[in-house]
Amino acid sequence: MPVDLLISPEALAARVTELGAEIRVDAGADTPVHLVGVLKGAFVFMADLMRAIDGPVSCDFVAMSSYGAGTTSSGTVKIVKDLDHPLAGRDVVIVEDIVDTGLTLEALRSTLQGRGPRSLRTVCLLDKPSRRRVDVALDYVGFSIDDLFVVGYGLDCNQMHRNLPYVGVLKEGD
Repeated sequence: MPVDLLISPEALAARVTELGAEIRVDAGADTPVHLVGVLKGAFVFMADLMRAIDGPVSCDFVAMSSYGAGTTSSGTVKIVKDLDHPLAGRDVVIVEDIVDTGLTLEALRSTLQGRGPRSLRTVCLLDKPSRRRVDVALDYVGFSIDDLFVVGYGLDCNQMHRNLPYVGVLKEGD
């Protein structure tokens, strides 16, 4: 399927570098930062973000589901792959690819907060504020976008297009 460029590889790289620097400043120079990536979409963003954060950084992954067998959200969010390491006492940053309704992120934040992190912040590559159904805290935002179906840089359509080095919009009718 043809894809129209929305955010170039150069713009992504520049913004991820800025986000990494912001996260490090807020955490402190020598404070370990523990990134929790939301699979599958955030893995590319998280890999680049980790490299952009100077100093001690660790990571883990979680997978969430709100769709079941359908193509629209059921509104019920569950963890389908949990973390491998405890969060108690850690400075945690949730790494999301895209936040639209906020339902998944709200459920994840609530779950992780209950695990006793010292701090819990959120970074998302893309924010779609026009789709928000719940108010969720976004400490760091890469780009705010309109209500578009985007792919690339880890985001997919039927598991395809994750490998694109940019964020693009699927062309209408394709």
